[in-house]
Amino acid sequence: MKNVLVTGGSRGIGRAIAIRLGKEGYRIGIVYRKSEKSAREVAGEIAREGGIAVLYRADVSKYDEVKNVADNFCKKFGEIHGLILNAGIYIRKDVYHMSLEDWDETIKVNLYGSFYPVFATLKCMKKGSIVFISSQLAFKGSKSSIAYSASKAGILGLMRSLAIQLAPNIRVNAIAPGTVDTDIIKDYTLEQRKKREKEIPLGRIAKPEEIASVVSFLLSEDASYITGANIDVNGGLYIH
Repeated sequence: MKNVLVTGGSRGIGRAIAIRLGKEGYRIGIVYRKSEKSAREVAGEIAREGGIAVLYRADVSKYDEVKNVADNFCKKFGEIHGLILNAGIYIRKDVYHMSLEDWDETIKVNLYGSFYPVFATLKCMKKGSIVFISSQLAFKGSKSSIAYSASKAGILGLMRSLAIQLAPNIRVNAIAPGTVDTDIIKDYTLEQRKKREKEIPLGRIAKPEEIASVVSFLLSEDASYITGANIDVNGGLYIH
């Protein structure tokens, strides 16, 4: 059984990824910060399908907490075969209204929180696949958060350098989702939602499971010759 850690695995895209991989026979380490109830629900759903999931509470912006998770998971189950860097925050404030604390928190969680798990698990990952969850906003920018778009662009630079340095034994790729039906858009009005759907060539907002399916592909042998790549999963909303 292959072992995979999923950060931000209790909600949204991370939840869908953990459940998808758990059903496919991976042993899942679900890393969460606050939502213990949700994390337990994810683990329960995986267990009902005959899978195995363990929970780890950690703030990915704090290296000591991340290292404790990696060390515990490796000691308990052996080699780590997959790492999904999904944890992130989106503080909706433009540059006139954001604070330096907003900037620091976003960069720490989204960018540091994507690198720390990699650094902490390398000694336990001899061969495997790493997948970063970036965003279309890494390319097009954001009207509501320069910190978010900057952090997601930084993830792509991190991914490319790691792909070069960790080859040939570890493949490293990224996914840049468009608008996905998660908590990030929970405050959309019906009018805003319909407006966004009209902007998307495929005519609808993505389901988290549609991102999870691409993660599953990147972990699989079907993607054995793919590294250093970003895959846009945005319904055509941003084509570049």
